[in-house]
Amino acid sequence: MNQERACSACRKNLAPRERGAEPAPPGEETLSNLDLIERVCLTTTETDPLALACTIMRHPQVSLHGPEHHFLVPAVLLAAYYNHRGSPEKKEPALRQARKRAEAVQPAFCGTHGTCGAAIGTGIFMSLITHSGPLKKEEWSLSNQMTARSLTAIAVSGGPRCCKRDSWLAIGEAVKFLAEKCGIRLPVTEHIACEYATVNRDCTGYECPFYPGEESGPRPPSV
Repeated sequence: MNQERACSACRKNLAPRERGAEPAPPGEETLSNLDLIERVCLTTTETDPLALACTIMRHPQVSLHGPEHHFLVPAVLLAAYYNHRGSPEKKEPALRQARKRAEAVQPAFCGTHGTCGAAIGTGIFMSLITHSGPLKKEEWSLSNQMTARSLTAIAVSGGPRCCKRDSWLAIGEAVKFLAEKCGIRLPVTEHIACEYATVNRDCTGYECPFYPGEESGPRPPSV
């Protein structure tokens, strides 16, 4: 079956993958997943973080599930934020710090520590743009509120984990939080119809807000 489809967020073809990266062809540079995310976010002019996340997710090197999403979330938010603010030169140091912090969030954190790396990623984003620290007042509060807001949305969606769903939820909450608390409105994709449902063995189907419905198969009968 040909699983290449057009991503509804970035309008580009993607080939969903459940496993990790394939070896690079001979003579081509091999980047780690985190290097790939950082490079794309450094060079992009995109101001829609959901569209940017979709662009990165479609790369065949990026796993369906994996700890690279812990960095992907703050990275796309930082890139979109600084591009939108007209300060792309601030991306490099911010991305470097975001990566360092995200790397401290271990794989499977969501199942073993009661908090999702995607939600933590939004807190990393907020802490960087507000220059928060453990002794700050409002900045400290905003960063923790941001993580709590994203984590609540992810928790309410229910398990099992899906790194794509949880990343999209976290980014969406960050965009809303940024508008409410800071008055900064990033352009954002209104709706994402997931392109990974057919390859995710743990997909929850119609329980997921991004499930594409008829696009993936027949609708279940009404009860």
